[in-house]
Amino acid sequence: MPAPTLFHEISGLPTEQKNPETARIDTAAIEEILRLINDNDTRVPLAVRDELPAIAAAVECLVERFQRGGRLIYTGAGTSGRLGIVDASECPPTYGTPPDMVQALIAGGREAVFSAQEGAEDKPEVGASDLAALNITANDVVCGIAASGRTPYVLGALAEARRHGAPTILVTTSNREKLAELGITADFLICPNVGPEVIMGSTRMKSGTAQKLVLNMLTTAAMVRLGKTYGNVMIDLQMTNAKLVERAKRIVMDITGESYDEASRVLALAGGHVKTALVMMLGNYDIATAQERLRAANGFVRLALEKA
Repeated sequence: MPAPTLFHEISGLPTEQKNPETARIDTAAIEEILRLINDNDTRVPLAVRDELPAIAAAVECLVERFQRGGRLIYTGAGTSGRLGIVDASECPPTYGTPPDMVQALIAGGREAVFSAQEGAEDKPEVGASDLAALNITANDVVCGIAASGRTPYVLGALAEARRHGAPTILVTTSNREKLAELGITADFLICPNVGPEVIMGSTRMKSGTAQKLVLNMLTTAAMVRLGKTYGNVMIDLQMTNAKLVERAKRIVMDITGESYDEASRVLALAGGHVKTALVMMLGNYDIATAQERLRAANGFVRLALEKA
């Protein structure tokens, strides 16, 4: 892309505009700087709320693909890529998902998680090849994360996803009009309008916060619809460290009303599987019956108990 064209493309992005509210932030006292940041941050959740219909449609697609055995693959660069990695890495311990069910790619690879890899985001062919290396199929969903909406690495990955028939999501704080002007599309566009950043172009701020909120919603809502919670309590967590072992016991105690010792005993019988322990205790079943009830209910504890 010729440099003048790229210059005009980038300078016209919503994420690259000056914020009139913070034009004299360099002369402000520390507390005033903080107030300006905080005032701007309060608008982010409202901007995300305006996108709930688009997020809901994306979640419906995610749940359907997960039920087919598909995966969610995040792809991004810089802050956006790191946010995808954070969300993906939290799914196994929180919801007991297989490590490959939610994955994340970042431009520049592992090194880019800890330090900026300048220029890594400028190669769409690398985004495509990184995604292709995961053996993408039509059962998977690929979610691009890009504040500007135009990151070449991300667009390359989305194009590769489409080539394999995989649904695509784009989470961006650019607006739909600008995306259309640039010819950028996805099956699901999620575009919270957070306005100009406190510091012009510093998309790790409001844009990053909005992206984090959206990713939280995508995976949390999908996991709820997959039966990973009982009420608002996570019940498919993995007991991979001392804290999670104790959390699992507390969850069982809170839901069943049983003692610490009894919760520990049944969890041990259930091999540390919280769902199985709950069905055993609440339904007064042995482990084999509890497991069968859960299978018949597609992993939903409440449904397993109601069917009983």
